[in-house]
Parts: sequence; structure tokens; C-alpha cells
Amino acid sequence: MSISKRTATQTEQQFQEQLYFLQEIVDNLEDGILILTETGELVHSNASADNICSQINQSDLNVNSVPSVIWNLCNSLRECQSESQNFTIFSDEIIINQSLVFRFRVRRFNLELAQQSLLLVTIENRYESLKNAAFSEAYQYHLTQREAEIWSLYRVTSSYKQIAQKLFITVNTVKKHIKNIRAKQQRFYPA
Repeated sequence: MSISKRTATQTEQQFQEQLYFLQEIVDNLEDGILILTETGELVHSNASADNICSQINQSDLNVNSVPSVIWNLCNSLRECQSESQNFTIFSDEIIINQSLVFRFRVRRFNLELAQQSLLLVTIENRYESLKNAAFSEAYQYHLTQREAEIWSLYRVTSSYKQIAQKLFITVNTVKKHIKNIRAKQQRFYPA
């Protein structure tokens, strides 16, 4: 085998390894990722996107397993945007219940390999994102376990009354914990 053929084979193998690596990253993201053609064909979806799409509305799926709420947003982008404008992002939110709130973002992009415009749809589970932010903040502000629990519920838009009912404590106890949390935040970020 000649040196140039060996180098070409090594380059192809490196490309395949990089491609596999990137696909593993996309497939393991917490946010859902859908890649669609301009006609709505599903090119790729990660496991999170599949899971989220099935939660949105199982009976409202089009032929390509893309919920109509997502496809409608894609169509709005397609109608509004000319081929030369690649930086417009459309977003929308759907609330199924208090713990199922999804934010969609759609953006058109072009790849040389694809030879056509594609639509990138990212789907964020807002409830999970807020919960993760609350846990991060609990660590950052050195909250106690109970304060962290209360802060997490508070961040995901629970009222004091809902928190009290869920944790079997009084509303005044919730207020006291929130006051302590705010004091810890103030020490961390003095005015």
C-alpha cells in the first residue's frame, strides 16, 4: 500500500471517529435535538427529542414523528426567512402541565454535505433546566438539604403554599427558609 493511500485511509478513519464522537455528544444531550429538511423530513433526532416529542402529544404526530406544534414553528420560520438570512431564530413554548414545559427554538442552517438548507430544532425541558439551576445554586450558596429542597420547588414556580403542602410544613416555615436563602445569596453577591 502506498503512503498516499495509507494517509487517505487514516484521514478517513479519523473523520469517522470524529463523526462518531460528535454524534455521541448530540445523542447524550439533555436538550432535544431535531434536524429536519425544509420539507419536514426527519434527518436526525437524539433520544431526548424522541422522548420529549412523545410527551408533547402522542396523537398529534405527523408522518415524520414531528409534533405539529414544532412543525408549525418551522413553517413560520420558512415563510419569514429568505435563503440569505441564516441568523433568525424562532422560539415558542408549550405548557402541558407544571412539570412539562418545553421551549422550542428553530434555526435554518446550511451544510455543504447536505446540499440543502436544514432546520435545527432544539427543545429544552424548562422544568428540568430550572431544577438543575436550583441544585447548582444550592451548592453555590451552601444551602442546607432542606433549603435546597425548598429552593428547588420555589425555582420551578411552586407557590409558598404548594411548597408547604408538598413538604408538610407551614407557609411561615417556607417563608423563613426563603428568607435565609436570600440572605445567603446576598452574602455571596453583596450589593
